[in-house]
Amino acid sequence: MIKNFLGTLFLIVGNSGSGKDSIISGVIKAYPPYLKQIYAPKRFITRPPSETEKNFSISPEDFKKMDKKGMFAFKWQIYGLSYGIPIKIEDFLKDGHPVIINVSRSILKKTREIYKNLKIVFIYVPLETTIKRLKVRGRERSELLEERIERAKGYQLFPEADLIIDNSGKLDDAINQCLNYIISIVSKKQ
Repeated sequence: MIKNFLGTLFLIVGNSGSGKDSIISGVIKAYPPYLKQIYAPKRFITRPPSETEKNFSISPEDFKKMDKKGMFAFKWQIYGLSYGIPIKIEDFLKDGHPVIINVSRSILKKTREIYKNLKIVFIYVPLETTIKRLKVRGRERSELLEERIERAKGYQLFPEADLIIDNSGKLDDAINQCLNYIISIVSKKQ
């Protein structure tokens, strides 16, 4: 049965290097205090910690234990890594809070089957910009970098999204587009 919580789940998708985390961070900082508080959970990821991401780094064994205990609202695997979203998001959604998360496109069909109040925001960036950003951030080794670039080539568009944001210009413009969209959805529910 689909979960129909008061709060809206905003899933942010886009190629590696599209600026998803930067946009989410900007939205959180600029989000108005008069609306229901927005929640951006840290993801659990089976990779070493990174200075560029605020996630929980855990071992594959610990990830499996948490999964068996039902500690994830949903999870996915990509690039040889496991990602999990804490089940705690459902407490916020039940109380009418919006939740915003950077996720993989691979999870969208499943999450639409789980959550009724869900919006998908696609962050678009031209391929050349994506490649530049991936190389500059230096998080991936050459093999994984090439894998991310190849994946980006096949996923330049995502017309099924509820909102498409072009983040090839000023980051503040992309943040404001995302923020205004979220505010419009949340304001209707208050």
